[in-house]
Amino acid sequence: MKKTIKKVVFTLLMLSLGISVALLLYLHFFASDEESLSGEWSASLDMTEQAAVTAFSWLQDIEGVSVSLEDVQSNMPRLTVWVNLSFEQTGRSAGSFQSNVSPESYDVCRQTAYEAFAGTFQEILAERLRMAGYTGSMDEEALEALVTETFGMSTEAYLASYAPGLLPSLEELQAQYDGSGTYETAEDVLTRQFEDGAVTTRVESYICNDSSLILIEELGSVPADFSSDDYPVIYTLKQPTD
Repeated sequence: MKKTIKKVVFTLLMLSLGISVALLLYLHFFASDEESLSGEWSASLDMTEQAAVTAFSWLQDIEGVSVSLEDVQSNMPRLTVWVNLSFEQTGRSAGSFQSNVSPESYDVCRQTAYEAFAGTFQEILAERLRMAGYTGSMDEEALEALVTETFGMSTEAYLASYAPGLLPSLEELQAQYDGSGTYETAEDVLTRQFEDGAVTTRVESYICNDSSLILIEELGSVPADFSSDDYPVIYTLKQPTD
């Protein structure tokens, strides 16, 4: 009787062990180890270089004034537009997402860009006036009054009306980044299927590390010594902290 019980117990133990080993092997080789992307993420799109280069190209056409790209860049603060991206995981490696450009951040970025552009323009105007022998006041207020008298509008309004756009339009950014739909992750690749918007499918390599999510346009294995200098990073997202 005791031998029979021992055999039954031994058989049950071996069966339990076999199931445990099989489960571990399944989890190791087949189950997804993708990290959950669930949460709210934010990214800043840097518009500084584009705004500086656009302003410089237009200023070069003003005769008799020497201006360098470095001069324009030195007056241009860091310009950013915020993109908000949220993920809600509904499966082991899938879920839904929603992405949108912040119109408020775009408006602030655009205003800041033209304020900086106006400062550079007034510096060039002062140089032109000195070259022409003008001896009146050339402080910021006096220069602004001259621009308003000459063009019938403020310096910022004049540049916004007659100079090239320093930033892509809000509509262009929204067409590139706005949308919602479903996503899947597999082997460090994020596939987003848009339900609306100009983009239908977007496939990106990604790195999820603590509170950072880096989306990379170039697909393939991402090395451990990853550097953003070597890859075309779309943007780095941060989870807001309370």
